[in-house]
Amino acid sequence: MPHTTLSRQFRIFAKHECEGSSPLYEHLANKIADDWDLLDIATFIPQNQPAPNLLLAAVHYLLASSKDPLRNFYASFTATPHPIQKAFPFFKAFVLAHVDELKIVFQEKLVQTNEIRRCAYLYPMMTEIYNKHQQPLALIEIGASAGLQLGMDHYNYCYNQQLSITNTKNAVVLSSENRGETLPISLTNSPVVCKRIGIDLNPIDLRREEDSQWLQALIWPEHHERRLLFNEALPIFHKLNIQLIKGDAIQLVKELSQTIEQEAMLVVYHTHVANQMPLESRHALIEQLKEISMERPLYHCYNNLFDLQLHQDFINHGTVESIRTMERPDGHARWFQWSNC
Repeated sequence: MPHTTLSRQFRIFAKHECEGSSPLYEHLANKIADDWDLLDIATFIPQNQPAPNLLLAAVHYLLASSKDPLRNFYASFTATPHPIQKAFPFFKAFVLAHVDELKIVFQEKLVQTNEIRRCAYLYPMMTEIYNKHQQPLALIEIGASAGLQLGMDHYNYCYNQQLSITNTKNAVVLSSENRGETLPISLTNSPVVCKRIGIDLNPIDLRREEDSQWLQALIWPEHHERRLLFNEALPIFHKLNIQLIKGDAIQLVKELSQTIEQEAMLVVYHTHVANQMPLESRHALIEQLKEISMERPLYHCYNNLFDLQLHQDFINHGTVESIRTMERPDGHARWFQWSNC
């Protein structure tokens, strides 16, 4: 990938992803965008992966087992991080000293953040679907990573610091701000979920320490609450019957749908994943879902497929009906804009 293209990616990442969310990553991404030595190293990142996310996560991952002074700038490693403006020379020195290790991470790891807070905008959809059809839900998540979102009916929720939904005695509370229309009344009635299937090209097995460490490395340094939620969700996750499948969802989703009893309502969903698919694969996914719908109706909930908006579609007999389209939510679901139509 040309350096100019990579440079633009880092600038866009700094502006649209990090601003107001991660001062350290915003600063580093802008500096990397002007540094040809680091952009050289970023060219080793597979083109189907978002380069800024993977480079920064890879450094974060290696730092976890290092005593390098760069750690002093990361809020994930110290309660009193050094001033961000002084971080870049240390960052560049660390990257240049660990090029071989970073190249291995680039080839072995994927950007597959398991952001469970995104359940905050998925869960209202699921309660509404269940309330409408009164059928148990069969969830298939594409790009499931470790599958934490598949436990969405077992988490507690708090919207706008006032509307609380309690599904478990566990400490997990997913807080988010709804900047849109009033959430559906179905929210207080937890859906029955009969099947939880996750598909991923490289599923993360949270029973493996290395996989758990990588998932934590994908969490940005200042995001203490995300780390806390991740650790609080693990006990719930380990009690659930979640089926994680390694492979290409486009090739597997139809076959998997045939294993689900007809009495269930099928819901296929994915968040912040489709942008990593080639365009032809995105169209192929829609065609697969249409084929499934010739045998059974299903819902498709997603974003980043053909635009940045959040969609909920109902597909039946090959026809796609848009149920709702919501404005682009915050990448880590700190806020979203609910729409009732």
